[in-house]
Amino acid sequence: MQNGVPARSREELQADVVDARRELGDALDALTTRLSPAHQASRLAHGTRQAATDARGLFDGTGLPDDAPRSRNVKILLGAAALGAAALTALVVRAVARR
Repeated sequence: MQNGVPARSREELQADVVDARRELGDALDALTTRLSPAHQASRLAHGTRQAATDARGLFDGTGLPDDAPRSRNVKILLGAAALGAAALTALVVRAVARR
């Protein structure tokens, strides 16, 4: 016994090491998954589909979602669409003006 703490057996220490290795492996697996390009692309695709579905609410009268991140994503999607439309319009006007 050291400092009022009973000494641990070899088996207890080995079990702790096994548990710590398992926890570390689980954490590394989770981190690897979260950082993988395929996982990131999947999350981006899901978020974009969700934002497009949520944007439909502006046109069918249900409005923006109450969830702040989803509402923000709709605004970003609509802003990107407006920017793309403006760029396309500018290109068409420029091409017509050159003729």
